[in-house]
Amino acid sequence: MPNQANTNQAPQLTSKNLTILSDSLNSEALLVHKYAQAAQSVQDPAIKSQLNSMSDQHRQHYNTLLNYLNSHQ
Repeated sequence: MPNQANTNQAPQLTSKNLTILSDSLNSEALLVHKYAQAAQSVQDPAIKSQLNSMSDQHRQHYNTLLNYLNSHQ
């Protein structure tokens, strides 16, 4: 019979999965920064809006990955 305390916990991540998550988080953080920086440097409102939207999308990806990581600790 399984231990009740273990049935409600998320499975532990492997070292390889932690490395992949870490790399993905770093990549998403870099993209958030790059797109936000690019948006600040352009004058065209349509391009600025698109770049900000792309930055926001990568921020959502980052937050999704971070929430996944936190749920497995």
